[in-house]
Amino acid sequence: MAVNFENLIKQIVTPLVSHPEDVLVKTLSDEGKELAIQVLVNEEDLGRVIGKGGKIASAIRTIVYAGASKEGVRVRIDIDAF
Repeated sequence: MAVNFENLIKQIVTPLVSHPEDVLVKTLSDEGKELAIQVLVNEEDLGRVIGKGGKIASAIRTIVYAGASKEGVRVRIDIDAF
């Protein structure tokens, strides 16, 4: 069963933000066993997604990495604002 990482990340991030319509998750590169995923949120919500000391961003990465390890894939997540 393949994991849809874009959908997983969007489902995690959307409840955290004040502007859920601005959440954009896209795959930048898919090179076989490595994925680069970019998460874009409203500038006002960036702090909510990263969290104090990066704890929320780290938790998001941990969840995604757990799914990726079962698939044998490496995932890099970049969180940014627009």
